[in-house]
Order: sequence, then structure tokens, then C-alpha cells
Amino acid sequence: MCGRLSQYSGIHDFVAALSMPNALVNSVGDLPLERYNVAPTTLVALLHLQGDLLHADPVRWGWRPHWAKDRAAPVNARVEKVAHGPFFRSIWPHRAIAPIDNWFEWVDEGSAKKQPYLIRRRDGSPVLCAVIGQLPDADEGSGEHDGFVIITADSAGGMVDIHDRRPVVLTPELAREWLDPATPKERAEQMVLHQGEPAEAFEWFPVAVSVGSVRNQGPETILKIK
Repeated sequence: MCGRLSQYSGIHDFVAALSMPNALVNSVGDLPLERYNVAPTTLVALLHLQGDLLHADPVRWGWRPHWAKDRAAPVNARVEKVAHGPFFRSIWPHRAIAPIDNWFEWVDEGSAKKQPYLIRRRDGSPVLCAVIGQLPDADEGSGEHDGFVIITADSAGGMVDIHDRRPVVLTPELAREWLDPATPKERAEQMVLHQGEPAEAFEWFPVAVSVGSVRNQGPETILKIK
């Protein structure tokens, strides 16, 4: 977890959920993103602060340090280790939010194929995932080594039956604090360790197995079945 997500709302909808007064520098466009089945290694729209400006940039999902060329680029980082392990040390200070509509998990229910489930907020508001990464520079633009990872935590409640890990999702208030470069690293660690949204904030339901193929990109991939 997390290995597949949806980002079909428009970036302005995501920004509105954050309630940030900052001017927006938008390089992802004004139209709905309409990406229902987003896989790792592809571009995901992120929100991050540089100075007083909020930036919306497409960034590759997955990152590894330059010295780890012998392994695949992770797409997630465990909250228990991310702040202190050497692997993510260089990007731990570089915080962003991946605003998404939902994510997917697969459950072995004894059939030939695992059953995919869609997970989203019960109130229908955007899912504000805490991420870190090597992010585009406001002056130099995107770089070939840019990328990000989603911070994940243990699941709890009924969600653990779907998957044992989940993204750390922040309330808009905490997301604004997470984005603020002035927030101390120690405070940021405590936020993702202890203040992520609880399982009760989410709902989940089965969707068609067709979501397992990245070739299927339409809105039918997010429809409830059964």
C-alpha cells in the first residue's frame, strides 16, 4: 500500500479543500484531471509550498536516492522509519500533499483473482495524503530525478481487513501545517505518526477487477459492484 489511486477532480477543487489563501502557481491545468486508475512511475499532481506560493506540479510517483541504483524506486515510505532512516534522509524535509479522490487495495477472497476495493472519505471530500519527495524547483523547473513517496501507517479498525497499511491522510488544518516549510521536522514527524485521519473517516467497497489493468482508465473503474 498504496499502489493505485484516482485523481479525477480538478486541481482547484483540491486547493479549495485546503483553504489556503496563497497564490497558486499551477502547472497541471485547470480542467478536471480525469485519472481514475493511476499507477506508480506515472505523474501525480502534488501541492507544495515554495516561499509564499502554493505550487501544483505533476511529479513522478516513486523515488530513490542516487546511491541506491540497484533497487526499484519505492512508492511508499513507512511512517515508523521515514524520519530517521538513511534512505529518505535527503527528502524528509521536502514535504508535499498528494490530493486524491480515492485509492485501491486488493483482497484475497478465495477466488481466482484478488478482489479490488476502492477506499475514500465518507464525507466525499478530497483525500489529503502526506508525501515527501524531490520536488520541482520554482526557478529551475522539473528535474530528471524528481519523484515522491506516500507516507503509510498501520491500518486499524475494519480497514485492516482490506489491507494492513494505508496512506497517512491529514485534515486540511494539519495539511496546511505539513506544507509550511516553517513547521519543524520534529513536529512534522509527530503529525504523521499520531494525527493521521482514523479508519472511521473512510468507507470502502468492491469495484470491478478491470481496475487491475492500467489500460482501463475510465470512470467505470470506481463504480461499486455487488
